[in-house]
Amino acid sequence: MLKGVLDGIVLEIISRDEIYGYEIAKRLHAMGFEGLAEATVYALLLRLEKNKLVHITKKPSEIGPPRKFYTLNERGLEELATFWARWDFLSERIQILRNNGGKDNEL
Repeated sequence: MLKGVLDGIVLEIISRDEIYGYEIAKRLHAMGFEGLAEATVYALLLRLEKNKLVHITKKPSEIGPPRKFYTLNERGLEELATFWARWDFLSERIQILRNNGGKDNEL
């Protein structure tokens, strides 16, 4: 169920502020995605990086190796806008289906 949707959620989180991977995982857990493994978040971040949707800055950490901090670049902002447009379309269609079974000409 989360495939594709999680990408949009993480893009939205990154769009709000510069953030590092563990903090993203913590926010997702706080939002109710407790079962989501950190490895899933890091794999997703690596995919965003490979698709050149994020800008990365490495900063020193007091407890280990430098941390990667993520911000969205222009391409990431465009991908986020596309995600929300698809989400709005899908959400509207599902609501129509739920309300009237899709029997009206609204679909």
